[in-house]
Amino acid sequence: MMSSERYPMKMSLLIIVPVYNEASGLKHFVSEVFSKVGADFDLLLVNDGSQDDSLSQIKSLAQQNERIFYLSFSRNFGHQTALRAGLDQAKGYEKIVMMDADLQHPPEVINEMLAKYQEGYKVVYTKRLKGEEGFLKSMTSRLFYLILNSLMEFKIESGTADFRLVDHTVLKVIQDHHEADLFLRGMMPYLGFKQTCLEYHPHERFAGKTKYTFKKMMRLAISGVTSFSDRPLYFSIYTGLIAILIALLYLSYAISQKISGGSVNGWASTIGAIVFIGGTQLIVLGVLGIYLGKIFFEVKKRPHYFIAEQKLK
Repeated sequence: MMSSERYPMKMSLLIIVPVYNEASGLKHFVSEVFSKVGADFDLLLVNDGSQDDSLSQIKSLAQQNERIFYLSFSRNFGHQTALRAGLDQAKGYEKIVMMDADLQHPPEVINEMLAKYQEGYKVVYTKRLKGEEGFLKSMTSRLFYLILNSLMEFKIESGTADFRLVDHTVLKVIQDHHEADLFLRGMMPYLGFKQTCLEYHPHERFAGKTKYTFKKMMRLAISGVTSFSDRPLYFSIYTGLIAILIALLYLSYAISQKISGGSVNGWASTIGAIVFIGGTQLIVLGVLGIYLGKIFFEVKKRPHYFIAEQKLK
């Protein structure tokens, strides 16, 4: 991490961009950013263990432009960790913008963010208006926010992502959070400060394919919920109570049938009850296991990432 002596306060703007297998569109992305952002800035590309030609392209771009810097992880650590690494290197900047490298985050929106910053906002986040993402992508996105907002203590607006501006005050607060699972999308409403939202129409992906599969989105949702809420633990208790209530009702029915001389039709209902209660127990154990796993990784205090190569200011 850079020291404040090397980075005197307050340089203008740092744009942090995680890069994972974006070789087919990276040069075009960098060209678009430098042509459309109307302010002086440095660009920090964080190579998240790309398996294509991304790193060599990043090095070439950094050689050609003294305002481009990079970090390269020893392996893939994930999008949120790449953003964390960039934020760790952002000391001394007045404001920081985080965005993706696929050009679905329009670079020209950064100019609007800077205008809002001049109005006194500490955080300028963005909300994606309906684009051309298709039915499946739209449904998974809705499910993602439904899970988050049904279980978290505060709401995250649907369509918001990690395309945002934060000022150096907010940066310092983020850097003071050292948990293993950093969930920036949830941290922003949690932190407070003076915030505003910009809406934008996403551009089509210039090249490559999305890295956020349904599985990754669901894992991110679970990570976010368990990082900021204990509601799933209460949900487990309520689920257990409902299972017990159903079992007692069924037992009462069976006893009443026996007393009245009737009979209870056997195996299907019995097996159904056993499967239901067993499934409930597994859900409860799974929820507890997630929280215990987070504690396990927190107490180890391992580094969040390893840098194999870098070029910094």
